[in-house]
Amino acid sequence: MKIRALAAIGAASALLLTGCGGSSGGGTAAPATQAAAPQTLTVLAAASLTETFTALGKQFETDHPGVSVKFDYAGSSDLAQQIVNGAPADVFAAASDATMKTVTDANLTAAKPVTFAKNVLQIATPPGNPKKIATFADLAKPDVKVVVCAPQVPCGAAAQKVEKATGTTLKPVSEEADVKSVLSKVQTGDADAGLVYVTDVNSAGDKVQGVNFPEAAQAATNYPIAVLKNAPAADLANQFLTTVTGEQGQKALEQAGFAKP
Repeated sequence: MKIRALAAIGAASALLLTGCGGSSGGGTAAPATQAAAPQTLTVLAAASLTETFTALGKQFETDHPGVSVKFDYAGSSDLAQQIVNGAPADVFAAASDATMKTVTDANLTAAKPVTFAKNVLQIATPPGNPKKIATFADLAKPDVKVVVCAPQVPCGAAAQKVEKATGTTLKPVSEEADVKSVLSKVQTGDADAGLVYVTDVNSAGDKVQGVNFPEAAQAATNYPIAVLKNAPAADLANQFLTTVTGEQGQKALEQAGFAKP
């Protein structure tokens, strides 16, 4: 009985081996499918691109399984300086040609930057516009607490252009590092008005009220994007640039209030 039992076990084992592996006839097992290795794409972008780029990044991750898109949003001048100082990144999207020039002058882009959008300033006020601001000149009234971006930041440089064009001198209660900080001052009631981009007012919804002024057209700003020369994920960086400049990206930017380049 023991001999028969052992024989049965041996036969069963042989059948299992035949089913799981190759046979003496030279058959080979199908190779296992390997998941794509995780990758990270690092994008440094102007603060005014926060909402649009975050949405595009999520879609990019969906279209590229295993890829994580990491964004660092700040004032363009700060980001440009970070790149010059050696901060590792794949893509830089700036809110002005001048800040991108800081990077290209240092020979740190893989190719010539591409302009993908334009933006213009708009006055942001608390809902209801309590100070009844209607013109750019109204921002210079002594009883109006106005907040602007610092001069080295694109939105601050644009504000100075409008001041010069209109002969209006603003006396801001603070100069902020980026447009989101300006917007925050208005939302919290620390300012009666702030100079930001029209896209920032749009993204804030009913938390602020926007006031257009014709002189803003004289200080329209370009938004250039470039893949960085030493990008750790160069292939993904080029694909993201194509997304931003292509139909998908342009549609998202237009919906946010950006103008076409």
